[in-house]
Amino acid sequence: MAEKKSLKGYYLTTFLIGLGFFTMGLMDPLYDTYIPIFLGKFIDSAGLIGLIMTFDNILAIFLIPLSSALSDRVSTRIGRRMPFIVTLLPLSALLFALIPFSALSSLVLLIALVFCFNLCKQSVRGPVVALMPDMVPGDLRSEANGVINTMGGIATILGTIGLARLMDVPVRIPGSAQSVTDILAFPVASVFVIIAVVLLFIFVKEKNSTVPKESSKKESEPVLKSLKVVLGEKNKSALFILISLLSWFIAYQGVLPFVGMYSMEVLGTSSGTASLAAGMVGVAYAIFAIPSGKVAHRFGRKKTIRISLLALVVVTLLVFAHSFVTADWNGTVRLVTFWALLFCFGIFWVSVVTNSFPMLWQMSDYTTIGIYTGLYYFFSQAASIIAPPISGACIDLFGYPSLFLFTAFFMAIPFFTMRKVDRGEPDDLAVRN
Repeated sequence: MAEKKSLKGYYLTTFLIGLGFFTMGLMDPLYDTYIPIFLGKFIDSAGLIGLIMTFDNILAIFLIPLSSALSDRVSTRIGRRMPFIVTLLPLSALLFALIPFSALSSLVLLIALVFCFNLCKQSVRGPVVALMPDMVPGDLRSEANGVINTMGGIATILGTIGLARLMDVPVRIPGSAQSVTDILAFPVASVFVIIAVVLLFIFVKEKNSTVPKESSKKESEPVLKSLKVVLGEKNKSALFILISLLSWFIAYQGVLPFVGMYSMEVLGTSSGTASLAAGMVGVAYAIFAIPSGKVAHRFGRKKTIRISLLALVVVTLLVFAHSFVTADWNGTVRLVTFWALLFCFGIFWVSVVTNSFPMLWQMSDYTTIGIYTGLYYFFSQAASIIAPPISGACIDLFGYPSLFLFTAFFMAIPFFTMRKVDRGEPDDLAVRN
């Protein structure tokens, strides 16, 4: 058996690529938290605000697969992913910085900027993510993805705890008689995005990719034909991974929007404290992303994912039981034990996310990495549209605790479908490339 390689020589490259993920992680929590507040200044209907907030998920379903596949076919002096990054990511930053200012003006301008921002951000997300498997050998991608996910988790923590506080800082707008709040975090986050793009462009050279030279000469298939090839392969491993990730993202996206409300309605926390529930998942995500990649590198990706899925089922069932068992407990103890369970949830959730993407990439070759990246996002974003209405209906019909039965059920499904996957391990690289 060949000796497993180390990520040591690729840490700097992975870190630099992860800067793109890091800065998106700064923007996303600010977007999710404050866009509804901005819209609420003009719109009374929560349903209509929710509809507008699905812009990013709806656009992502179409744009991420399209731009990812398109970047497979691009050939320029600076590479195939970099043209998307150096144009669309700075444009996303500029539009993001302007969003809070538009909220001072009109609903039409606000919605226009939100739409254009999502158009740019979702178009660049696929090429940013596909850059890593271009640069890192296949058998090291779980560990590399762990580094990138760690940076994303840290960014989420910084965005919610650090940058969000800047929204309380008064800013004097030219032509305005008084200072206003709910502004500063957006342009500051945008500055970080621009810095990340500059560092990526200077230090990450796609021409130094680890992909064999002979692979780069292969002619890319047309986008639609490539998609059909991926789904129509005789070996159905890729299809079963896509089905699996659709299910586990339905489980995750179904519980995520309501965990704060659960904290307030069932556990009696304040609105400020309620946000810490999801924060426990984010903290675990940041801490255990790299270790989860190392575990999979040693014991196998499929085994790590299936064990993690089983653990997630157990944890969510414990959370379900927690609402009844702890009903008479001290409020603080009840809340802390709930947070502890969500922290455990985060440990196993990051193990699934960190290792599933590399499995899918392992089934691709140089000409289809973008295609597989796009399919991953198509199914994960579809889950984010499908899940909340279903889990919300469960709450309406059966109460908040049913939310965790919903999650346990959809986490259990991929435990079985992943049995059908027989490709995607690091050793497959010799066969694929």
